[in-house]
Amino acid sequence: MKKIIVVSDSHGNANAVEGLRPLIAENDIFVHLGDGAQDIRAITAEFPEKVYFCGGNCDFFTAYPAEGVMEVEGVRIFYCHGHRYGVKNSLDTLAQVAKSRDCDIALYGHTHEAKITQIDGVTLVNPGTLRYALDRGGSYCYLVVNGSKFTPVLVGEIFR
Repeated sequence: MKKIIVVSDSHGNANAVEGLRPLIAENDIFVHLGDGAQDIRAITAEFPEKVYFCGGNCDFFTAYPAEGVMEVEGVRIFYCHGHRYGVKNSLDTLAQVAKSRDCDIALYGHTHEAKITQIDGVTLVNPGTLRYALDRGGSYCYLVVNGSKFTPVLVGEIFR
């Protein structure tokens, strides 16, 4: 069993990311989906073996990867910021891209709206935004992968 903390859109709020340090330390993988990827410098320095990240549309002048694929216990996970796939309008393109890469899960951000959606056999997960503290509207995703099964849980103040 592997446990993953997924965040996105911290937009300069490194303190909110730092507030998750105890969770990051005790879990297996940490993913930042862009727009504030620089906010994880200290986390990356301390836990380089467990950090995955990509750049977003507000990560200017960086050489961050645009997206990636990881395999966790046989579950393939596509991760990106989402802006290149039009996620503010529809999740269909993102689902197609994830499926074309044989991924079971697509992690994305950009919309600041925490949600879990199923499209054509792909589970799409947006952890929301960590721009705010958890008690002021911030959110993240706690994702557990156990063999071929996985469970995403949204944590924080989820506004819909």
